[in-house]
Amino acid sequence: MRSLILSLIVLVMVSGCGASTYENRDTVGKIFPSVTGESLEEKAYKLPEAFAGKPVLLMVGYIQRTQFDLDRWILGLVQLKTPVTFVEVPTIKGLMPGLFANWIDSAMRKGIPKEDWGGVITVYGDASKIVEWTGNVLPENGRICLLDETGKVIWFHDRGYSAAKVSELDKLVRSLSKKTSD
Repeated sequence: MRSLILSLIVLVMVSGCGASTYENRDTVGKIFPSVTGESLEEKAYKLPEAFAGKPVLLMVGYIQRTQFDLDRWILGLVQLKTPVTFVEVPTIKGLMPGLFANWIDSAMRKGIPKEDWGGVITVYGDASKIVEWTGNVLPENGRICLLDETGKVIWFHDRGYSAAKVSELDKLVRSLSKKTSD
């Protein structure tokens, strides 16, 4: 019972923090903001610098309900065998989530197989940089950002999963792979 009450208190505090709304923006052609995060394997990362030199797909989520959208993107990419590194980036803005980062990450670990923990990099302290940069209207939609080798966004989508868009993304990634192998 005590655990349930604590969970409810934390949920109320987390959901009430960082409630500012920022209009969505198309980030194509812009450099992804430099932020720090930690994987569920507890390894520190600096994004996008950690992936410099190769394309990477960052899938940003602002709220727990975004997971449904990101899971569909991941399934589409895996089914198409899209040749790109992809990373989920839970981005949790606000003072209270930062204070409960260990608890939140522990809860995520319980729902994600251990072999996938390295592909989840949570951003807390720098979250506002990403939120303000992409916007957070319709937060249940993931922010799907394909970055080139320099960290510049070359493809972006924030309107929810679309089979046509995952196919478009796959074709773009394959054309990039072809250019680097030529």
